[in-house]
Amino acid sequence: MNSPRLRPPSLVESFNYAFEGIIHVLRTQRNMRIHFLLAVVVLIAALMTGVNKFELIALLIVIGFVLIAEMVNTAIEGAIDVATTSFDPMAKLAKDIAAGAVLIATVVAVAVGYLVFADRLRDPSLRILDDLREAPFEVTLIALVLTVMLVIAAKAYTGRGTPLRGGLPSGHAAVAFGGWVAVTTLLGDGRYWFLISTVTFIMALLVAQTRIEAGVHSLFEVFLGGLLGALVTLVIFQVFWA
Repeated sequence: MNSPRLRPPSLVESFNYAFEGIIHVLRTQRNMRIHFLLAVVVLIAALMTGVNKFELIALLIVIGFVLIAEMVNTAIEGAIDVATTSFDPMAKLAKDIAAGAVLIATVVAVAVGYLVFADRLRDPSLRILDDLREAPFEVTLIALVLTVMLVIAAKAYTGRGTPLRGGLPSGHAAVAFGGWVAVTTLLGDGRYWFLISTVTFIMALLVAQTRIEAGVHSLFEVFLGGLLGALVTLVIFQVFWA
């Protein structure tokens, strides 16, 4: 009798497994939590100093490199620990090399951060708020990135559900309502402000409704997600752009 073939994971399941890996590393590795916190600090500093689009791209790239290197390091350590139960010089060397990769990524990130922020922080005449008024795209992007990072951190802390199925809070609702606040704020007193804001709000409600109807999230989880996304985006726009 032939054994049944294993069904390949769907696209949603693949993303879910990936997010579970991120949350596991964030929950179990102290260095990952430190890197994650520093990434949030750097993004807030980018808002405060009014970095341009290319500087923001450079910061996002090096932040990604550091987080990826830390995750690869954790994966290598876990694989080695499973493969061997006794001391092996080659196993130690492999772990040291993986740790060295994290160190290189961190040093490069610090260097890029210095190049981006050094002149701005030394210039006492820097008009931060005026720069931010001309960069709504950067403010919106950072607001949504911070929202996603806070959602992942909350899921890692509570340990409830899986990244794309259940858990506290709802990431979909957070991004949807964060987007609604961003659109509403950016339109200001425009001619079609009320109409576009209302349509965007209804779309956010539909996203939340689909998560509840599909049984992925409870009403409470969706409410907290929407509240988190809206508040984070609102605070960032009020402090750094409004």
